[in-house]
Amino acid sequence: MNINKAFSFPFEDKQWISKLGIGAVISMVPILNFAWSGYLVGILRNVVSNEEEPLPHWDNFEKKFMDGLILFGAGLVYSLPILLVICLPMGIMGISGAVSGNGDLQDVGEVIAGVGGFLGLCLGGLFFVYAIFLSIVYPAILVVFAREGTFASCFKFREVINLISKNAGPFFTAWGISLVAALGVGFVAGIVSAVLGWIPCVGWVAALVISMGSTVYATAVYAHLFGQFGAMAVSQN
Repeated sequence: MNINKAFSFPFEDKQWISKLGIGAVISMVPILNFAWSGYLVGILRNVVSNEEEPLPHWDNFEKKFMDGLILFGAGLVYSLPILLVICLPMGIMGISGAVSGNGDLQDVGEVIAGVGGFLGLCLGGLFFVYAIFLSIVYPAILVVFAREGTFASCFKFREVINLISKNAGPFFTAWGISLVAALGVGFVAGIVSAVLGWIPCVGWVAALVISMGSTVYATAVYAHLFGQFGAMAVSQN
């Protein structure tokens, strides 16, 4: 796996400023930002195909938008357990509040509140484990989706697990580096933006540009890393 390439590839494209600049603007617009997710899929596909310049052009916008929309829909499905974690304890606490309003049932309300609090604590732990689990399997889902491009492909769970288990070394290398890259880029961008924030007007604009640019860059690195992983997995099958 060429780690240095993942960090340098955007700047090797002669049109990197316009391509990533358009991406940064699009990523900030609700709903329209689905196209940025689709653009990342395009990067992954280009890396798997060994394209000389992995950054796609912004033509065929509808395809990019639809890819992003499909991934958003799949993400909602995978988020259902998280919604359960949030809604169930809140519902129990709501019932507790309603019951406690009745003086004769105040003790019952306190018991229900205790159950809701304990359940929320337990589910909070499960939420954390599930969030880590999703952060691990999502890149493999992305690789499968990049190959097939269908909503159903996002739920080929056996294929996703096989993809990870048979290529665990390069997969977790890409996963770890992408995590460190996101934290590192975000940290540096945060410090620079904080300093620029003391400069009225021009500094604020510059801070916004850096914030948008760092996010776009970090996600492009992520897509390239897992594009490399996808290429390795394909070559071994």
